Amino acid sequence: QVQLVESGGGSVLAGDSLKLACVVSGYAYRRDCMAWFRHAPGKEREGVASIRGTTEPNYANSVKCRFAISQDKAKKTLYLQMTNLKPDDTAMYYCAAVGLGGVCPWAPLSSNEWPLRGQGTQVSVSS
Repeated sequence: QVQLVESGGGSVLAGDSLKLACVVSGYAYRRDCMAWFRHAPGKEREGVASIRGTTEPNYANSVKCRFAISQDKAKKTLYLQMTNLKPDDTAMYYCAAVGLGGVCPWAPLSSNEWPLRGQGTQVSVSS
């Protein structure tokens, strides 16, 4: 059984940086198809960043040039480096994946077709 556990969230000031990590237990998942999402109270869930096959990572316009998604396959860990954080970045951040043999969403950041998701880590940014 595959589980995703996020960590690295916290309360920071605007302009600070954080690095989130998502550790995957189990092996029945696709390492080439993973994503970060966030959900703030009163807002729609937003796809933040994704990796899909050998293509360049995909980012939401709101985080381009500030966030970077990366992966350590040996450690089965997905990362999200966040810099120049803004109060609007305040949200619960989740990582997501698809099972081994599953189909990677064609539009990862706007898709709901992510069967594997973690519980999230809270990021709070104050001005």
